[in-house]
Amino acid sequence: TTMDSYTPVSLTASATLNRSHAGTTVVLNAAAGLTVTLPAASGTGDVYTILVGTTVTSNSYIVKVANASDVMMGTLDVATDIAGVTCPTTSTSDTITMSGTTTGGILGSRIVLTDIATNKWGVTGGLVSSGVEATPFSATV
Repeated sequence: TTMDSYTPVSLTASATLNRSHAGTTVVLNAAAGLTVTLPAASGTGDVYTILVGTTVTSNSYIVKVANASDVMMGTLDVATDIAGVTCPTTSTSDTITMSGTTTGGILGSRIVLTDIATNKWGVTGGLVSSGVEATPFSATV
């Protein structure tokens, strides 16, 4: 069967995304966490939307780039309440970790990643958190 490209895709285990996931919503539904690996950034303009459909309660939801050359550029808003914080990337950011507490991962957290150039991902979104907000960005790849 063929899948409508706009049909949301539910993930319950770690996965590597590909172009078939672009233009749709990837819904994270694993309370025990999982890892989503992006395709290598090459400037396709593909947009990947990741939405938390199940709050992570152990481990973390991790979104990371495919290789050591790719980086993320942009900001994510992280909010426990109306005050919230905006977290910018650094020059080496390549991983987003949503812990289910201070760095997001609670139901409704949303990340939009755009393949903007070779080795460059644009990132924006809003993460629902609890406790004192903290940056979800790191360099682990």
